Amino acid sequence: MTETGSQSPNGFRERVVWLSAKANWIRLSAMTMTHHARLGHTGGDLSAADILATLYLGEVLRVDPSNPGWPQRDRFVMSKGHCSGAFYSTLAQRGFFPLAQLRTFMDPLSMLNGHPDRNKLPGVEANTGPLGHGLPIAVGMALAARIRHETWRVFVLVGDGELQEGSNWEAAMAAQQYGLDNLTVIVDRNGIQQGDFTENTIRMEPLADRWTSFGFAVKEIDGHDHTALLEAFQSVPVMKGKPTCFIARTIKGKGVSFAEKKPAWHHGVPTREQLEIAGRELDVEVEW
Repeated sequence: MTETGSQSPNGFRERVVWLSAKANWIRLSAMTMTHHARLGHTGGDLSAADILATLYLGEVLRVDPSNPGWPQRDRFVMSKGHCSGAFYSTLAQRGFFPLAQLRTFMDPLSMLNGHPDRNKLPGVEANTGPLGHGLPIAVGMALAARIRHETWRVFVLVGDGELQEGSNWEAAMAAQQYGLDNLTVIVDRNGIQQGDFTENTIRMEPLADRWTSFGFAVKEIDGHDHTALLEAFQSVPVMKGKPTCFIARTIKGKGVSFAEKKPAWHHGVPTREQLEIAGRELDVEVEW
C-alpha cells in the first residue's frame, strides 16, 4: 500500500475494511520512521492509528490538502504530539505532503520534527508536545469559531496520561462555560504512560464520570472499531450546547504482538527484525 490521497470506497462496509488496512499502514509507517530516527513513541502511535485514520481518511474532518489554510476547514489538534509518527503518516496519506518526506523523520532541518510544528508542516494546526497544551488551544479555537459565527469544528486527541496535567481541566471548565458544542475531545485511553500503567501513577477511573462532571456529553467507544469510530464522529455534537468527549478504549502497541500492553514500548525503537515481524502481523508493506 503506497498510494496517497486516495478516496475511500463509497459503501460503508467497504470503507471500514479500507480504513482498517490504512490504519495498519500508518502503524508500520510510524514504526519504520522510529526505526530510522532511533527515536519515537511506538506504543502510542499504534494505539492512535485507527482514530487518526478515521478522522482524516474516513472523511470526518472537512479539510483540503491542496489548500491547508482554507478558512472554513475543521481544525484538528494532536495534543499527544509525541506520537508524531502516526500523525505524519496520516497527513501524508491524506495528501498534505509527499509520502517520501516521511523518510526524513527527525533528520537535521527536516519538516518532520519529533513534535509537530505548524510553521514547518502543512496540515498541522498547533505546535504540541508539552502535554496539557493541546486542549486549551482547541478550546480557544472553538471559542473563536463561536465568536465569529463560523461553522467549522474542532477535534482534539489527548493521551490518557496527559490528563494528569491540570491545564486540561481548566480548559474543560471553560468549554462547558461557553457551551462549546463545536468542540470534540477524543481520549486515547490505552492505559499506559511513560514508565508504567496510568492507574499505577495517578488513578483516572471513573474517567467518564469525571468528564461528565465537567459538563461534557460523554460516550465510551472501542478505539479500534472503525464502524464505532465513524458513527461516533459523525454524531457530533452528541448533545446540543455541550462539548463532546469520546473515551476511546485502545491498546498500547495495538496490532504488534511484542509491543501490545507493554510500558517499555511507550518509546521503544524496533529493530529491523522486529519491523519485519510487525509487517507480517499487520499484513502491510511500507514503501516511500
